[in-house]
Amino acid sequence: MTCSIVDRVVRSLRTARSGAADRSAGDGRWVPVLVFLLPVGVALACVLPGIGHRQLWRDEHDTWWASSIRYADLGLLIQHVDVVVAPFYALMHVWTALAGTSPAALRLPQGLAMAVSAGLLGLLGRQMFTPRTGLVAGLLFALVPTVTRYGHEARPYAFAVLFSLLATLLLLRALERPTLKGWALYTPAITLTGLSHPVALCVVAAHAVAVLRARRGGDHVAHWAFGCAVVMGTSAVVPMIAKGSEQAGRIAWHNATVRDLTTYPMELFGTWFSGAVVMGLGVVGLLTAGRKAVVVPAVWAVLPPVLTFLTSDLFHLFLPGYLLFTVPAWLLLAAAGAVRCADVLAFGGRTGHLGRVAGGVLVTGAVAGFAFQVLPTVATVRQDLPGEPDFAAAGRIVTAGQRPGDGIVYNGDFGARTAMAYELREGARPKDVLMKLTPQQTGRYTADECDVPAACLVGRRRLWLVSTAAGSTRSGMRASTAAALAGRFTVVHTKRLHNLTVQLLERRNR
Repeated sequence: MTCSIVDRVVRSLRTARSGAADRSAGDGRWVPVLVFLLPVGVALACVLPGIGHRQLWRDEHDTWWASSIRYADLGLLIQHVDVVVAPFYALMHVWTALAGTSPAALRLPQGLAMAVSAGLLGLLGRQMFTPRTGLVAGLLFALVPTVTRYGHEARPYAFAVLFSLLATLLLLRALERPTLKGWALYTPAITLTGLSHPVALCVVAAHAVAVLRARRGGDHVAHWAFGCAVVMGTSAVVPMIAKGSEQAGRIAWHNATVRDLTTYPMELFGTWFSGAVVMGLGVVGLLTAGRKAVVVPAVWAVLPPVLTFLTSDLFHLFLPGYLLFTVPAWLLLAAAGAVRCADVLAFGGRTGHLGRVAGGVLVTGAVAGFAFQVLPTVATVRQDLPGEPDFAAAGRIVTAGQRPGDGIVYNGDFGARTAMAYELREGARPKDVLMKLTPQQTGRYTADECDVPAACLVGRRRLWLVSTAAGSTRSGMRASTAAALAGRFTVVHTKRLHNLTVQLLERRNR
């Protein structure tokens, strides 16, 4: 019996290797290079221009803060918040030490991750379907507005896309060429996927489907190798997820509704047009590309949003950034559907040389038309986020007008203290006079303020008030702080910016 099992394993290995060799020989060496590099080039052309033009927003300020404080302070921070983003913060800690903390420097790793993801998607499409399908998928990915949007954001979502693609590609190659090396490479790819963002581990469900297909096809070791790889790959991630579940209150403000579900295509792809085109062609791909070919990307695309929506009241994870890693799966299906439609329209789906050329022309035209429609949106996502306060302008005002001995106070939301710390990070800056405990000491992104504000204002001749409150600059301010300011200072200058007001206060003469 043992000999029989060994014989079957050897036969399955030989069959897989011979099939891979035949396909590689048919493609030619230049095909995978083109399928990888062309989408990378287009993605770089979309993502890199203007990567430092848009000012940072709240979550990016958190990234800067966490990557700028000492490792000991970072350890205290993740005990209270953002433990699931801790690996990203550690990476950015190293990166900012080398590249600096300008907006472009903070975002460059994410932009490059998106560009590499476009190439990996091309290779994955070639692996699962055809080289032409992979090329179309990679090009469409590069053009999707949210790829540029999140490529311009110093958050971990681009890495979740990158590592979920890498893990999927390595899994398929391990199934095609079953070797210890192949499974050894797949295991850390799973770890990196989970460390980039826990929700991205949902891609493992699609991997399980691929393994089940391989087992039904005669591979009697794949499920054992897959199980061992997943257990070992997730062993470093599970403790982080367990701790992160205790910190879910930070995003408890988001309880998904039916409206969130209806706007999901637009939020995921950046525009209603791109969402409708990609998902529409994805449905065509599901119906025409063959069940065995589409089941993996179908599970990858559909399961994560369904799962996070159904559990949103508990975990609050139905957010576009968290689900960005499903975009490649939709594009695989859409590319398969587009290629199939082009082949049918090109002389009735003939497979001769003339039919292939005609189909290629139609697909090229479709990609060009998609680019024509979405590139204006790609340009707009490089602009400041519409709801965010203009902290960059506030920083310029304070920098230009400050004097030695000035203080600064804050009111409102949007993380004004962290945002202004970023904008005033270079050179002298006013003292945060109301801060009793620093964010490093509290282990959060916020500080604790003085119990008796009047006592903390003693000796200050001038104060800068930065307020994001709607209406009056002191709306929602603690009563004791508002009374101390009103009784001791007068407003000498007010500058109203987008969702933000900067006031210069001077002490009254007695």
